[in-house]
Parts: sequence; structure tokens; C-alpha cells
Amino acid sequence: MKDKVKRGGRNQAKTDMITLTGGKGAVGRKQEEDTSFLVKIQGAGVEPFELPIHGFWLVQDAVMALLSREEVCPRSSLSLALAGTTLDPLAELQSLKGLKPGSILRLVEEPYTSRSARIHLGRVLELLRASGPQDALKEGRSPSILETLTHTHTPDSGLTNGKSLKRSSSNTKTEPTNQDGAPPEYLLPGSAERPLMVLLPHSSQPEVPSCLRDVSLSCWNPPPGHRKLQGDFLYITVVTVEGRRCEITSCPRGFYLNRSTEEVFDPRPAQSSPVCHCFTDLLCHISPNFKQSLTTLKNSRSQLPPAEVMPTPYRTLSWLGPSCASRTHKNSFSRLGLDEPAATQAPDWNEELQAARDLPQGSLEERLQRDRSLLQVNSAFVWAVGQGAETVIDGFVDPVNGNLEDPAFLWGGLFMSQGAASAALGGERGRRQLIVRTSQCADNLNGSSYSTCRAAQRLELRGVQAYSDLEGALQGLHTLPTATVDYRGVRLSAQGLAPGLEGSEQDQDSSAPSRGLLYGVNAGPQESPQRRRLLELLAQSAKALALQRHAVMAPNSHQVPLFTSVDAQGLLGADGRYYLLDLFRSLPADANYCPEVQTEGKESPGEEEGKDGREEEGEKTSCVKEEGWPENYRSDSGLPKSFPHGLCRLRPELLQAFIQHKHSQFTQRVRERMEENGGFEECATACDSRGTDAVRAACKDVGSVSDIIFEMRFNPNIFSTGVSFPSGDSEKTKLQERLLREAAAFIITQQIPAFVEYCLQGSEAPMDGASLKQALHQRGINLRYLGHVIKAISQSEHRERLRHITRLVIAEIVIRSTRRIFNSFLQGVEVPSLSAAVSHFLCCLLVPHFSPTPVGEESKKKSRRRGRGAGASDSTPWSTLTGAELWNLVCQDAVETYDISDSLGSGPNHLVEHYGLQKLSLLREFCLKTGVQLRLRDYFLDNQSKAPIGSDDILNIFPVVKHIHMPTSDASKAFRAAQNSIQKGLLDQAHECLKEAAYLFGRVCDDLHPEACHCLSLLAKVAFLQGQAAEARSVQLKAVVISERVLGFDHPNTIQQYALLAVYAYAGGENVLAQKCLLRARLLMLTVHGEDHPYTATLDSCLGLVLAGEQAEQYLKNALRLNVSFFGPRDLHTALTQHLLSQCMCSKGDYRSAMNHEKEALAAFTLMFGEDHPQTRCSTEFLRTITQQAVRVERSLRQAGADCTEQTVECLTPGTDTLLEQMVLVTGIRKNTQSDRLQEFKQKLMEQRAAEAREEANKVTDEPAASETEKGGEPSSDKETGCGKEVEDGGSPAEKNAKESQDDQPVEETAVESAAITPANGHVVEPAEQNPNEEKTAVDRGDSEHSGTPASDAELKVTVNGEAEVKCAGEETETHTANEEESRTDEGGKESEETVNEMKRSDEVNGDMNGVLDMTADPLELKSKEALADVVVSKAIIANQTGDRDTAVNGVAEGSVTVNGIAEE
Repeated sequence: MKDKVKRGGRNQAKTDMITLTGGKGAVGRKQEEDTSFLVKIQGAGVEPFELPIHGFWLVQDAVMALLSREEVCPRSSLSLALAGTTLDPLAELQSLKGLKPGSILRLVEEPYTSRSARIHLGRVLELLRASGPQDALKEGRSPSILETLTHTHTPDSGLTNGKSLKRSSSNTKTEPTNQDGAPPEYLLPGSAERPLMVLLPHSSQPEVPSCLRDVSLSCWNPPPGHRKLQGDFLYITVVTVEGRRCEITSCPRGFYLNRSTEEVFDPRPAQSSPVCHCFTDLLCHISPNFKQSLTTLKNSRSQLPPAEVMPTPYRTLSWLGPSCASRTHKNSFSRLGLDEPAATQAPDWNEELQAARDLPQGSLEERLQRDRSLLQVNSAFVWAVGQGAETVIDGFVDPVNGNLEDPAFLWGGLFMSQGAASAALGGERGRRQLIVRTSQCADNLNGSSYSTCRAAQRLELRGVQAYSDLEGALQGLHTLPTATVDYRGVRLSAQGLAPGLEGSEQDQDSSAPSRGLLYGVNAGPQESPQRRRLLELLAQSAKALALQRHAVMAPNSHQVPLFTSVDAQGLLGADGRYYLLDLFRSLPADANYCPEVQTEGKESPGEEEGKDGREEEGEKTSCVKEEGWPENYRSDSGLPKSFPHGLCRLRPELLQAFIQHKHSQFTQRVRERMEENGGFEECATACDSRGTDAVRAACKDVGSVSDIIFEMRFNPNIFSTGVSFPSGDSEKTKLQERLLREAAAFIITQQIPAFVEYCLQGSEAPMDGASLKQALHQRGINLRYLGHVIKAISQSEHRERLRHITRLVIAEIVIRSTRRIFNSFLQGVEVPSLSAAVSHFLCCLLVPHFSPTPVGEESKKKSRRRGRGAGASDSTPWSTLTGAELWNLVCQDAVETYDISDSLGSGPNHLVEHYGLQKLSLLREFCLKTGVQLRLRDYFLDNQSKAPIGSDDILNIFPVVKHIHMPTSDASKAFRAAQNSIQKGLLDQAHECLKEAAYLFGRVCDDLHPEACHCLSLLAKVAFLQGQAAEARSVQLKAVVISERVLGFDHPNTIQQYALLAVYAYAGGENVLAQKCLLRARLLMLTVHGEDHPYTATLDSCLGLVLAGEQAEQYLKNALRLNVSFFGPRDLHTALTQHLLSQCMCSKGDYRSAMNHEKEALAAFTLMFGEDHPQTRCSTEFLRTITQQAVRVERSLRQAGADCTEQTVECLTPGTDTLLEQMVLVTGIRKNTQSDRLQEFKQKLMEQRAAEAREEANKVTDEPAASETEKGGEPSSDKETGCGKEVEDGGSPAEKNAKESQDDQPVEETAVESAAITPANGHVVEPAEQNPNEEKTAVDRGDSEHSGTPASDAELKVTVNGEAEVKCAGEETETHTANEEESRTDEGGKESEETVNEMKRSDEVNGDMNGVLDMTADPLELKSKEALADVVVSKAIIANQTGDRDTAVNGVAEGSVTVNGIAEE
């Protein structure tokens, strides 16, 4: 933990020193007193240098920044002095007198203590253990491969902010633009070869030099008593590279060479031996080779970019290891004993986490420090969990309870237990830890309990995550640090030790209520201020999590009110914090998999009533079960049904989507009721009971828990086994059962079809199991619905276009079923046979009809070769497993879990033949999910005569840890603000927000975070669209490195980042680098998924642009084949590829083929965009040029004769700018707008404004109208819409023209209505009550002085899919100043002419980025009935005196009306 925090401190200092010039937005958000300046550092034997510091830093922060510098590393125990006075570590720099820019701060060497001396030695070892190119693979971490493509060694080529990669723009530009050789055969279209050796090429970086042969604790340790009294801490033995053996003493002044030898103890200082404060200074004095190697090591570290050097917060598993593991193993100097902390130094993980949570959050700097501290503590906790799992399961720790049937372990401050399940997962539970019972051997577990125990641990983690994400006052509700880890087939649950919660029942009964159990079914009746405070926190958290307050029957037949699941317990620890434990049932149950408990919750606790209920169950089950299910739902879906475990819960993403869906129904119901009661407008304006009655009726129809406002909440105990509710709450229970059935049916009827439609839309569909899981979870679909996804695809008319999704789903089902079998398989394997057993299992999985090799001579050969006996392989049960038996087990598990019958066939070859599945992809997915690491070599998995994977190919099994994700609140908010600006087309504003977000991510996590990678990628895209290709390239280089290290070197996101980097490199003239990046992306794509994927067509199209000759044509034809098969002949992707192929044919002189391809492209463009679209006109012009060129060439050939044919053929070769623009379109950086009405609208707008300008030039604007306009009043007639009003308003587009052209716009009324309710953070926001004048005033009150369009207008965004969104145009930008507003007002009618040009530029630059067209229209004309319904709903709420003007949908008044009580930012 301490080492990790120390490394985090170094990273913090680095990120504090970087971007002094970048991240201006973040600097602007800091407090005014926060300043930064440079000071000079001298002393302590280091070369003088300048250090950037911040005024708000403490002195100890500056010291930590110094310790991270290469000039100072690995020195420690230093302090700072100013003008001869040592500075207080806790003093603020800005409070020091005499400290100013350019001041000299001297480093002062402080005396060591025994602990600080060990810390210093640890820093030295960290430096000497510097990771080489192969060390990341050896440690199971994903490496960065980008440097093998760029081949840079320049020491200082970073940007001024210091955070970008230190690669100059000219490093690869000097390479020849023409390629020396063609792409390798395995990367050509149609190749079936899948080599692995090229995935991880040898690094271009030099190997880390060996500085020492060995360093260890001396045999004379510990120092004798008389030497302790003289200050000796340690005796260290060092063996230099020259072979010299030295004995070194550690003392308070530093380190010196003593006279001891292996045989004689003589602690006196050696002759001419100095006392060095830094251990490396003494080693440099002893060994010249060490001095030279240390200099080389430091220089190599300084040349590497920070993103490649800094340790990642969490391990990203690499499923491939070194090709020769023995040669890469190095001396880690572990005999120094610093890696073995004493048991008394075990960290208190809970205290560290809660102390970080309790840090202040008043200012931006405080929030950044808090987020960084949380990330550091959680990162160190996760690393400790992984190490603890290996230690525990390898057998180095004994159970603390001594019971093998209920094992629990204490190690390194962690409480670890094996996951298990009791019969009902309820009843009496430990107050400290979710401990579920199991047997250590999986052979004694039935499938149900084994699945239930793992589900309980997974859901416990999800519940902890839900309560950890609560903000504000709810952060007073604490949860223990929690993680789950899978290692060698065993899952462990790990938690920190909570203080004061492990007391006995007698102690807690006799103690005051201020300590112990305060909340829960078994808490009993009690009253205290602490309990009231805890209940207040639980009530607020229930509102935030959409949980309903309810009552259950306790075992003593008393009613117990609850805000959580029945298992949860609330406690007050000895540290004064409130803790919530046992959260595995925090989310509502999935009614699709709860058929056996559907009516249990309604029965009262009385025994007679239970009997009556069972007698009448047969009569009322049929009607009760149907309530909430759609018609024919059971027959169509086969649900509800049982599941292998009884803990099926809904995902929080599904609850948000379901609430949004119910809110849309609610608004529709209100509108329908008002239409029935006298008309919509009449009910909207009248203040009678009709609006209230409509709201009440709509609340009842949609299932709102309130009858006066829309409020959706869920009872987490519905459908839970063993839970009884009071008989008086039967109506509420029925309502909750209905809601959960509707939510469960919502997955089948809405979410799964939406996922299928998403996969049909674009080329960035899921590529592997991880991206498939992410796409499903984003829509709230649990992976247990994979079988239903297969069924939905098979019933779709586009199932052939979805074959890549079918392939992924089938592979995910196979691998998940295989993993469950593998976990049980490993429990019967002894440790010496693990590698052989794993390789045998993989051969059974991948080779059809694989049978084990007879034991006999093969075992004898192996025993003779390895120098040991055959071991247990002669009689172990695992060696008798065959491929057919394993496949039968996999199919059986898939049928029970995912309800698929004949989809898997008889073996892996069936998957290859019917689904195009790659065995290599299966192997990769299996290794990533189980932690198995394979040796890097080429595997031939179709070999039937020989086992393709041997025991020597299994290098390691790493723990796979699932943990809590810590927030990066300010950085994430800035990133979301940038995304919103991009959707509006405001690239300048988005660029600033992205810079700010990148700065904040660097401050919190050193950019080593998945969201930071996405932020940098988007920043590069925006910079490129603004014409800053060099900045885009620099930022994208960093994004690629982060993606490789944080997500994985072969992650789908890494593939996309390489493709984007190729575009930016090509824009800078680096053709060779662009080609390398695209070939690298294609290699990863072939390994991860195969060639049959839409994104392969994107990569092939780009390769066809950067290559030349036959290779370009080959890639383009393959891209055309893929696009036609996935999108059809009349899709945009296909049309673009047809155009590129036509262009390629022209470059080689084949004009006949070029005309055929361009005709297909023109037909598609005309069908999609219309004849007036720029893309259509461009295609028409190009076709005309081709035809003319073909005629010209034919004429010249006839005139010159047959002998001169080769010399007279003229070819049309596109320019570099044309190719770049086409790459931008192909990769989706800029998208074509799919509207054929834009040019028509622009023309009408220009004509209308010209007519108005002529009319206004001949008349004088009335003064009353002008004064009314200045007050922000609403125009009352058409005569106020001329240039006179435009001058006063800041320029209003012609409302009359908008009204006349409204019918011409490709927007229907329903699309406008749907935009009246806009999503905010996953919820739907209902507008508050407004009258027309107030609505107009609210628009005018926007940031109109900063807007390029009038504030009195609304902007209608028409997207590609025909959806519409209404937003205030005054909210678009914040770039103009007050002076610019005045000048714009003085220009009068001149602005009306410039608006059209601005629209053209917006269409070309901003709108093309996300395929959005911006069209202005009058807000009064855009007002829909649905929007009026929202107004009436708000009026009804106020009429019933149930809320204020801004009453929230779930009863929270936060200044805006929101769904489910979550206020919009």
C-alpha cells in the first residue's frame, strides 16, 4: 500500500508540474489565489534545476514533486530550506515570506530512521527494477506496442505542456513515402493464417542494463546490541558487476562501507569510505560499472513518455506472455526483505478509504485531491487483493476459523472468504462480512448453490458500487472496501476490516445504541439520535436509487419498515461512521426468472392465512401472474422460467431506461385524458380539476407509486424467497409485482430489439466479448439473456447482416459455460500438474474428439527430459477428460443457463463452419476470462494428430479482480460538457472543454484511465476538424498508448485508436506510419474477431487509400464485398466504397470499371440524399469527368495506334487532400448529412431575408415595438419579424419563412413532440410550468449575447435517424463579448445575409462532424401538444398543493423537474 501511495505521489507531482500552458479552462476554474511559478532547486548533490510549483501547495507537496524528478530520484529524507531556514512541511508556499518566482530553495538531507532507511532502499530497488520491454508481459500486464511502429529515440521532443508523448513530428516524416514492400500475406484479404508472434514484436527500446549482480540483507543481521546503540540499522551485502563483494552499513547519516567479510564481522568503516546519504552515491563510488549503468538507466527513463513509464492503477491482463519465460526472469533483489512487510504493518484499508472519502470538497483543488486519493487507495487495495488471493489459494495462509467447510482468511489487512450459498441466502448473517457457506471442493457443490454463491458476491459488489456513487450528504453512508477475485477456479470475496463491528452479541446488547446494529430486520426496536440520522440517510439514498419504503414481517411477527433489501444491515462503527453491509439484493428482482415466488410476498405471516393462501393459490395464480405481462408474452418468450441461481436482479441501466419509458407513457396518458375532457388547449389553460384528474388517472395507469405526481420506485424484496409482507400492504405489493413484471418484459420487448437495431446501424459494432458485454449492459441487458438475443436475431429479417453479432453471442455463451466447467475442473488438480491440466483442458475444448495421450512411454520421456517422475499424471482424473465429454458438459450448461438447444452442434468445428467463429478468438476469450497466460508462439489449432497446446505453453495463471470504480467527478463533467458542445456543433467550445477535461484527468489519474483515453481521442478528433493536424497526431499518440496499457493491446478500442492515428499521421504526410497503423489495426482485428466484420471494411477502405497498385484494389474490393453484405447496396458505407473503388480504377486507367462503380455510388447517393446534396453533385461531376477522360483516352489510343498504347493511357490520380478527406469520411471523423432539403431551405431563407431587408429599408420601425422588444416580450404579429426587430433582438431569422417552409422540412410532428422531453443523465426531464410569455422570456434570458444565432429562436436538430431535438439557440455558445454584441446590433440587417454563410460553414465544419443539420424555426411553431401536456402536469401538481413550481417528478425540488428525483446539472 505504502509503495503504491508513494508512486501515486510521484505521479501527482508530475501531473501538477505539467500543463502549465495547457488546460486553460481548468486553470480558470481554480481559485484566484492559486498561482504557479518557477523556483530554483540546489543542494544535496544534485545538479541545479528549475521546479514549477503552485502557491496552494504545502511544503510537503513540493517535496513530493521533487522526489519524482529524475534529477533527485532515488533520494529521500529531504527537506527544503529558504534563506537558510528549514521550512515547515505543513506550511503553504504562498504564505512563506520571501518566496517569489526565481527564488532558490535548497535541499537539506535529513537523518534517517530505521523506517525511512528501508523506504529509501525501496526507492532504490524500484529504480533498479525498472521494467524492460519484456517485463510487462512477464508480470501479466498489457504492454504498449506503438513505439515499435514509430521507432523514436529522440530525448526531448515533447510538447510544451510536458504531458504529450515525447515524439517529434519529424521523427517519421523523414521516412520515404513510398513503401519498400507489400503488406505481408497474412494481412491480405482472404488469408486464413493467424500468426501470433507478430502481435507482440520485439521492442525497439534497449534492454535495461544490469547495475548489480545482487543486493541482499547481510548474514550479520540484525545488528548486535552494542552496534544498535551506536546507530546501526541494517547490514547490506552487495555484489557488483565486477564481482566485488561489499558489506554496507545503514545508519542515521546514510550508508558507508564496513570491513566485514563472509567469515569475519567488523562493523568499523572501511578506509577511505565516505558516508553517503543516498545509497546509489555509495554504489557509484564503489563500482564504475554501476555508475555508468545508472546513468544509462536514468537517461532511458527520461526519454520515455510518462504514459509508458507510470504504473497503471489496475492490472490489465495480457493473455500472451514472453516467448521464452526463463530468459526474461531477472534478479528482483527480493532477498533484501523489503517486499515482506511485517504482520503488524498490515494497512487498515477501511480507514484509509474512509479518510479519503471524508476529505473536503469545497474547491476544485480539494476535489481533485480527494478523487486522486480515492483512486490511489482503491488501486493499492485491488493490488493487495490480487496478491492475497494468490497467497491464500496457493496454501500459504491458514483459515482463521480452522474450518475447511467454511474457510475465512486474514491477510494483509484483508478479510477474505470463499463464495458459497446457503439454502435461501438469508436469515442470520454476520455483521461484518457477507460470508456464504460452501465446501472448498467444487465437486461437492451442486450447480445451483455454486452459481448462487458467485452471483451473491457479484451482486454484493454491484450494491456497494451503487451506494458508493451517491454524492452530497449521502456520502455519510459508508461501505467497506470490497472486491472479488477469481484465481485457479476459486472466487474469493475480499473486504477491509471495519472497526467496532466484530463484537459479540452480549457486548452489543449491553452497550449503548450508539454502537452496533442500528438498522435491519434483526435490529429490534430502539430509538436514538444515531438511529434517526441513519434512517434519514437511508431514506435519501432510497430516493436517489428509486427504492420504495416498505415494511416486511420480522421473525417475531412484527412489522419492520425498510428502505433497502431485507438482508441489508446498518451499523455505527467505533469510528463514528455509518456503515451499510450485505447489499447483494439492493437492486430489484428480475421477474423473468422468479416464477416460483410470484405470490409468496402477498401472504400474511399468520399460519392460517398461509394455509388459506395455499388453498386458493391454484385459483388466483392464473390471474395474478398475468398482471403486468404483455399479451402472449409467455408463449412468445418462454418466460418466466427458473434459473440456476435465485439471485437474478435487474441492472441499474435498465431501471433508468424503464423509468424513462414509463414517463413517456405517463405524458401520453395525460394528453389523451385531456383530449377526452374538452380539448387539450382548454385543459392546459384552465385551472380546474380536469388537469388534476388527468394526472391522477395517468399515475394509476402507468403504475406510479404516487397518485399526484409521476414517481417510480421499486421494492427490492419483491419475489425474494422467505420474505413476507403485511396483509394491509397487499395493494402496494401487487403494484410492485406488476411494475417488476413490466420491467422484465421491457428487456424482451424493447431493449433487446433496440440492441439489435444498434448493431445494424454502424460499423463500430461489438468485436469481442468485452465490447459485447459493454453494449448489452449499457441497455440494461444481463448476460443471462444471451439466448434471447440469439432468438431475436434469428427472427429478424436482417439476420444475415447480423451474423457477426450472432458469432459473438455464440462465442460468449461457449466461453462462459466453459469457464464454469473449468473452475470445477481445476479443483481436482494438484499444484504440480496445473500447467499440464490446463493445456489438456484447452486441447479438449479446441480440438474435436480430442482424447488423452496414453500414459506409457510419453510420460517416461517427459520425466527423463525434465528430471522428475511422471507424478500424478498416471492416475489423476483430469487426464481422462476427452473432447466429446467436455463439449457435452458445455452444451448442457448452455442449455440450462441460456436456453439454447441445437445452436452449439457437436463440437468446435460446428461453430467454425456454421458461424465463422475462429478458434483463436475462443482461445483469447478463455484466457482473458480465466487469467491464463500462454507463451507467445504460433498455435496451429486445427492439428488433429498432435496436441496444439502443451504444458510448457502455460506460463501462468493470474488473478482476475473485479473492483469498485472510483469517480473522476470534475473531469467527467467537463468531458460530458464537451460532448454536449459537439452535439451542438460548437467545436471551439468543445475544444476548450476537452482540454480542461484532459488536464483534470491528468491531475486525478495521470491519464491512465479508460475515460481519459476516450477524452483524448475526442480531443484529437476535434483538433483535427479545426485544422490542427499536428495537435491531433500528438494527442492521438498518447490515446493509443493509454488504450494499450489500460484496456489491452488487442482491445477493440485500441483497434479504433490505431485507425484514427493513421488518419492524423497521413494528414501530416507520414504515409509509412499511417500504413503501419492500419496494418496493425487489421492484424488485431483478424486476431480478435476475424475478417467478417463491418469494421474490417473500414480498415480495408483506408488501406486502399494509403496503398497503391494491386494491393489497394484488393483491399477496396474486399471492403466493398463486406459493406454490401452488411449494409446492402444502397447504404452510405457501400456508396463511399464504390466511389473509392471507382477512383482506384481511374488511377490505373480502367475507366469502364470506374464508370460502373461510380454509377452505383451515384444511385445510392441520389436515393439517400437527393440530387441537390453536395455528395450527389460531387459524384455526378466525377462520373462526368470519368466519361470525358475515357472518351479522350479512347480517341488518343485510336490516333496513336496499337504500338503506343502503354504510353498514351492517361490516368486520373487523386491528390493527397482528396484521399485525406475520403479517409475522414470512411472512419467517421466527419459524417455526411443525410438530408436532401438543406439546399432548398437555404435558398428559401436567402430569398426571404433579402425581401425583408428591402422592405425594412423603406420603412421606419415603430418605437413601441422596439421598446417592447427590449423588454423581451413575445412578438404579437407578423409585422414585428423584420430587420427592425432583428436589430433589437440581436438578429432573428424570418419567422414567416420558417412557418411557410415548415411543411417542407423532413420533420414530423411526432418527432418534435418527442424532443419536448430531453434526456438528462439517462433520465427524462419534464419542463416546468410556463405560460407563453414566460416561455419566451426564458429563451431571451439565455446567453444570447454569446450566441451566433438569435436568442428568441429555437433550433431544430434533425439527425440521421429522423429524431429531433428542440433546444434554445441562445445556449449554443459563450464566445462573444459584450462589445461584439453591440457591434452586431449596430450592423442591423447586414447580419441576416451573413447568417446563411454561417449556416453553410456550420454545415461543412460543425454539422458534418456528427451528421446533424441545424435549422432555425420559430419556437411558437415548434410548440407541440406533448409540451403543453407537461405544462398542465406541472399545473396540476401546484393545484393540488403538493409541490412548488419546480417540483421534481419523484418529489425532489432541485430547481428543475426531473425523473426519479435526480436533478439535471
